[in-house]
Amino acid sequence: MQLSLLLSLLASTCLAVPIHERHQQPIQAFDKNSPYTRKHRDPYDHKIDSYGQDLEPLPWRNGDGASMMGPRNRDRERQNPDMLRPPTTDSGNLPNMRWSFADSHIRIEEGGWTRQTTVRELGTSKELAGVNMRLDHGVIRELHWHKQAEWAYVLEGSCRITALDTEGGSFIDDLQKGDLWYFPPGHPHSLQGLSPNGTEFLLVFDDGNFDEESTFLLTDWLAHTPKSVLGENFRLAPEVFDALDPSDKYIFQGALPGSIDEEKPKGKEVKKSKLQFTHKMMDQVPLNTTGGQVRITDSLNFPISKTVAAAHLNIEPGALREMHWHPNADEWSYFISGRARVTIFAATGIARTFDYMAGDVGIVPKNMGHFIENLSDDEPVEVLEIFHADKFEDFSLFQWLGETPKKMVADHLFANNPKAANKFLEQIEDAEKDPIRDVLEK
Repeated sequence: MQLSLLLSLLASTCLAVPIHERHQQPIQAFDKNSPYTRKHRDPYDHKIDSYGQDLEPLPWRNGDGASMMGPRNRDRERQNPDMLRPPTTDSGNLPNMRWSFADSHIRIEEGGWTRQTTVRELGTSKELAGVNMRLDHGVIRELHWHKQAEWAYVLEGSCRITALDTEGGSFIDDLQKGDLWYFPPGHPHSLQGLSPNGTEFLLVFDDGNFDEESTFLLTDWLAHTPKSVLGENFRLAPEVFDALDPSDKYIFQGALPGSIDEEKPKGKEVKKSKLQFTHKMMDQVPLNTTGGQVRITDSLNFPISKTVAAAHLNIEPGALREMHWHPNADEWSYFISGRARVTIFAATGIARTFDYMAGDVGIVPKNMGHFIENLSDDEPVEVLEIFHADKFEDFSLFQWLGETPKKMVADHLFANNPKAANKFLEQIEDAEKDPIRDVLEK
């Protein structure tokens, strides 16, 4: 009887454990080929794609460390292996430079949702803030404006935007995946999902303290203006405005629009804006590098975008966004797909490594050296590098050393090893910038 009761309790205990946890046994930790063992040695700190290879990271590094005995978030550990087992080159205290939109509070509305990453979520996101928004078919992001400039990248689907310039010029355009828009501060605009499955996009604002909840909404303003004033302003009887919805719309289901020509305001001839608020980033001819493609959009080819510059990178499997830094602004990166690791060098012996996946945001303060390494040998990394600046600027370590007198470089790096110096100097001979580099086989 006691044995039967014990077996029953054991069975119920097993059933109480979620299936995905029952399958997360640390087999890899005891695999002699796993990099996460006491015996494993790697003096060169090679990348490990623990998520892609379904490895369980443990804090073993070149014989030092120990296993883990306490409570664990195994999924987080696989997503961030360089937190659990940082490279030997990491040193000092650098603030957190990583946040996932998956950890951001989401606001759910009729036919859509929004979530944000600002300085409140990520303390180092001081120059820019990001909002991830989804609008279903025909769903409208209410007529509104902001104190900050708004830059956006369409992630999926299609949408229609409307805007008005300071001279009373009207603008309407339909955008697809990979297209951009930019609204200067205070410019009124609206957004509406067009495709059958709607649209999703990334919004970026040129102030890390931005708050999506502080938007100036049309309905909010009218609801807080005396109806007598509304009547005087629109030359209507005040009672007409008794029909106004007392709550703001924000995100709501709207009527499906016709073509742009059909939807243009009728009556007197509408003045068309002289400003181009949109840009087709993915239609740009890319810069083809040895390890991927780069598209840069800033005020040089998108003139209205005075406060936001961006680069779209496709980093091929196993490739590296070369070691570099940005002199004019912090880098605010948004990872669209793939998995990557980034080591940030902050001077005075300080460096820290972070791992990123789709939906993650990364910060690199200006002038801090860094790279983006594709962790996978099978999947590309797609990432947006975004800056609070009118122009994209970066310095390439490879190009800098190649353009520096050879004796100067050799004296700095290989003064006591002429053979190594010659190999290095031969490699940087042409000094051509290669933003995304293919890498040598191990």
